[in-house]
Amino acid sequence: MPQKTILIVDDESSIRDMLRIALEMADYHCMEAEDAQQAHSLIVDRKPDLVLLDWMLPGTSGIELARRLKRDEVTSQVPIIMLTAKGEEDNKVQGLEVGADDYITKPFSPRELVARLKAVLRRTDTLADSGPITVDGLTLDPVSHRVTINDTPVQMGPTEYRLLEFFLTHQERVYTRSQLLDHVWGGNVYVEERTVDVHIRRLRKALQQDDHDRFVQTVRGAGYRFSLKVSAVKEI
Repeated sequence: MPQKTILIVDDESSIRDMLRIALEMADYHCMEAEDAQQAHSLIVDRKPDLVLLDWMLPGTSGIELARRLKRDEVTSQVPIIMLTAKGEEDNKVQGLEVGADDYITKPFSPRELVARLKAVLRRTDTLADSGPITVDGLTLDPVSHRVTINDTPVQMGPTEYRLLEFFLTHQERVYTRSQLLDHVWGGNVYVEERTVDVHIRRLRKALQQDDHDRFVQTVRGAGYRFSLKVSAVKEI
């Protein structure tokens, strides 16, 4: 299996050194950048397998870089783990909202970092290996990262995309909000369960074309499911 390349983005050389040593001991190849501009150039030119991105960077912040990467078709599929001393929940939500795949609050152990990194890479590798998923005219292509309904492009945010991806690969089963947080946001991320409801509403809005939002169903007292067996009463 080819060696994975990790880009470490942090303005403190001592932190970059610590991260590089930990990752090289785990058999990863590392690149380093000290600011967003340098990081963006490396991502476009060298295409790392994952980016470890510090929130607080000089000039353009890490969160702004993450937003830029996820909006650009060329870089939107690069997994991002945010590294920051900001531990408040709203900061975590903001990082995940722009499309970060995980969020680690400093200080953390090298062992935890490697474990979380492996989990993100394993998840993205599994999705990259799969082909397009099509259900009743709704198609999600994990390679191009595009969603279409009857060949018409559908615009949605990165979190809604991950939700839809999970639902399409786990149809007809009910998942609680807590389970969706674990599978879509990551088991080590602490976000309020009501956050799931917000993104479900956004996902349904994105799928309104040809009434495809009806497949994302609320199961009262239990959670949500994606099902082609549409109930007589459409959930709000």
